[in-house]
Amino acid sequence: MLALRLARGTHPLVLLRRLLVSAASAGVGFLLLCTLGYAVGHPGSSVLRLLWCAVPLAATVHFAVAVARTDPSTRPRTGLSAVGLGPARLAAIAAASTAVTCTLGSAVALLVYLHLRGDIDGLPFDGAAAGLLAADEPMPLAGALTLLAVLPVAASVAAGLALRPRPARAGGTSDPVHPEEPAPAPGGLPWGFALVAAGLAVETYASRGAQGAAFPMPGHPEGTPAGVLAGWAVTVLGLALAGPALVHFSGRLLQLARPSAARLLAGRVLMAEARRIGRPLGVVCAVAAGAIAAATLYGDRAGPHPFGPLTGLGAALVMSCTVATLLTAALESRHARAHTTAALVSIGTPMAVLRTAAFLRAAALLAVLTPLTVLIAEVAALPLR
Repeated sequence: MLALRLARGTHPLVLLRRLLVSAASAGVGFLLLCTLGYAVGHPGSSVLRLLWCAVPLAATVHFAVAVARTDPSTRPRTGLSAVGLGPARLAAIAAASTAVTCTLGSAVALLVYLHLRGDIDGLPFDGAAAGLLAADEPMPLAGALTLLAVLPVAASVAAGLALRPRPARAGGTSDPVHPEEPAPAPGGLPWGFALVAAGLAVETYASRGAQGAAFPMPGHPEGTPAGVLAGWAVTVLGLALAGPALVHFSGRLLQLARPSAARLLAGRVLMAEARRIGRPLGVVCAVAAGAIAAATLYGDRAGPHPFGPLTGLGAALVMSCTVATLLTAALESRHARAHTTAALVSIGTPMAVLRTAAFLRAAALLAVLTPLTVLIAEVAALPLR
């Protein structure tokens, strides 16, 4: 009840982010229900579809956690602890709010699914996808509710774990104006590249001797897609682990060779915010590499493509959720350094310098991460050709 009362008084942009989480949850719920409908009509051959549903589900959970982290209603404030709303209770409220938001999306997915099957009439497009959704078979209600509960439970648990109280770590500051206590450089670069190499190796091994499609999509059971998907998951984990170190390196790169004030400020900000934006940026790079690899494999083929409407929906969910997670992390970073920006403006720093610094940050990240993304995409596509 408290979570609902806090939601009524939140900023419209915060509500918009929650609605985006609900929309993503509705998309994932619809994919899960379609998988259930396919399993009813084709027993024992829906494992591939369920594996592919795990990808947009993980992306949606990641997005929901990022939105929960930036929710102003769950941030510790003066006086809340006195009424029993300490950090632990606020983390529980964030988990409850995430569960409510995702449950709303799952309910919408169930209504849309039943409507397109023709089980709910009196509205436009009744039964428009009856053949695709196996309307001639009865839908197991218990299985549908179980699948729809997976995302709210996973997202709420992940949000609660991400926002749980942690002891303060000594040393380091996120203030780029006072560089005499700089945050230590992230140390995940070697392990991240090792996981990327391991993921590509697993993908190469799994694709050996595959028959039919080089990279089977949902509904195409030939080949060995489970190993390819597992290898790509390891690659995504490696890029997420290496992301903070790559952002930190980009900040150092900006400060080489007698930097100007704008370059120095841009580099310090990247170094200070490397941990906050590095992991979602690494995930975006992994998704972009996967999209480039898929375009390389199937872009020039004259035959039928293994992309159907459900595959397109899943791909759209993954790409939109990862990009939205990165934008949410960028907004969180901007909010965290708001006092620093205000201090710079108060001492007479021209706005042109701040805009130039923002442009330099984006340019440095593109210069470092774009070649790496293209290289990983090309290497990943080689064994699948």
